[in-house]
Amino acid sequence: MIKTILGRTNLELNKDAFGALPIQRVSKDEAVKILQKALDGGINFFDTARGYTDSEEKIGMALSSRRDEFFIATKTHAKTGADLASELDTSLGKLKTDHIDVYQFHNPGFVPRPGDNNGLYDAAVEAKASGKIRFIGISNHKLSLAKEAVESGLYDTLQFPFSYLSTPEEIELTKLCAEKNVGFIAMKALSGGLLSDIFAARAWMAQHANVVPIWGIQRESELDELLLAIDQSGKLSAEQQARIEKDRSELGGEFCRGCGYCLPCPAEIPITQAARLSLMIQRSPAARFLTPEWQETMKKIDNCIHCNHCKDHCPYTLDTPALLEKNYSWYRDFMANR
Repeated sequence: MIKTILGRTNLELNKDAFGALPIQRVSKDEAVKILQKALDGGINFFDTARGYTDSEEKIGMALSSRRDEFFIATKTHAKTGADLASELDTSLGKLKTDHIDVYQFHNPGFVPRPGDNNGLYDAAVEAKASGKIRFIGISNHKLSLAKEAVESGLYDTLQFPFSYLSTPEEIELTKLCAEKNVGFIAMKALSGGLLSDIFAARAWMAQHANVVPIWGIQRESELDELLLAIDQSGKLSAEQQARIEKDRSELGGEFCRGCGYCLPCPAEIPITQAARLSLMIQRSPAARFLTPEWQETMKKIDNCIHCNHCKDHCPYTLDTPALLEKNYSWYRDFMANR
């Protein structure tokens, strides 16, 4: 396995990390099996969040007896220092540990700083002094806030979306992190499921020495594929580069990443799927989107009240209502011509 140092934390990680958001969707027995197999396979960094329902609990069940073999990162949506202290204690209990290696502010709309009225950063510093956390990190989807956090000197790590579809500005962000010695944790390494070739994605990611990708794992078969890609690691091949260029040409520009910050929708439109349905049908098994139930679901787009909640909350500044209409039009044509 390729090893890397996570910025100023000096944590030595195996470069490929486990993203534990998807395991909230599987049974506890299945999650335990997958998590233990990942650790046995050499993965030693696991990323979760208080907001991922029972993900922390499943990690605690599976791995707490082997706590000295891995590093754990989790996140908080806390709005105040008091809330952070309470959420941290809950996370420690669920994870069955006395410390968290990287404790992250979970996609805040601002960069928490010492002395803020909310007390968030000060509470994190207090938790660090007490030994409950080792390092302070932040996750975000907005490039401007991510840059601000890195340049502030306050954060040991940054978690940010990063894949071979990333823009030149986002690639420059990884270089800024290297310059400031901030650990870069890459979420959405497969762009929310739109990329299907983990071998190409991983080979491309390996070119960025300071980047630690977290691969979202829900099924044992997905873990097996990742472990095989790790075992067969090598330089980016010409065939893989061609695949990357093809994906960039098809997916570059404005597309929904499926982050979910546009939700909830008052018209009950499942935006994270409906706004990119054309891509999902063309790039993944399509049968589940062709049912009468999904046809009725897409009709909900007709009920959009144009409140612009989705547009205002999109960290990628997408015109979400326009994307919904575009995908609905494509879907109607696709279904009519099947």
